[in-house]
Amino acid sequence: MSNQILGIGSRVKHPAYGDGVIIGADVAAYKVCFITYGIKNVGKNYEAWEVIEAIEAGAAVSFSEAERSLIKILRTWSDATEEVRLGDKWDNGQMILKPADSSMADKVIPIDTFFHKIVMVRDRLRVMEQRINSSKLTDEEKVNLQQYITRIYGSLTTFNVLFKYKDDHFVGERSKA
Repeated sequence: MSNQILGIGSRVKHPAYGDGVIIGADVAAYKVCFITYGIKNVGKNYEAWEVIEAIEAGAAVSFSEAERSLIKILRTWSDATEEVRLGDKWDNGQMILKPADSSMADKVIPIDTFFHKIVMVRDRLRVMEQRINSSKLTDEEKVNLQQYITRIYGSLTTFNVLFKYKDDHFVGERSKA
């Protein structure tokens, strides 16, 4: 890396702190947001890290671009659950499961409880997807596992009716028509 000046948004891999993104710089150090360890200062002359993607120093990055990048990084690498909105028409609703046997009682579940479980499944699938991508599996093995995950997303598209925003929907394989 000798004498390379990195700009804000550059992605790095530190031997102790792992993956991170440069979010600021001063005369002597970079301010780096590491996925696991948070924000740390790293000297500009530090050479033990790997530069994954270098952004030209001085390149203008708007706050909204930096925010979008950070959100993407956090979604990709953290186990944190994002806030996902239930469609307004379902607020305070119930899901009623009616057995075919009339001697059995109905099962009533608050729809927001059910929705929360669906969102947790989606978040855990995303984490599994990222762990597969960062694993030491062969590319062929990764592709095979990714295809299974895509099929799982496709199986869950029935629940898209619950989501308020289309961006939160499950997406499976798209037809090639």
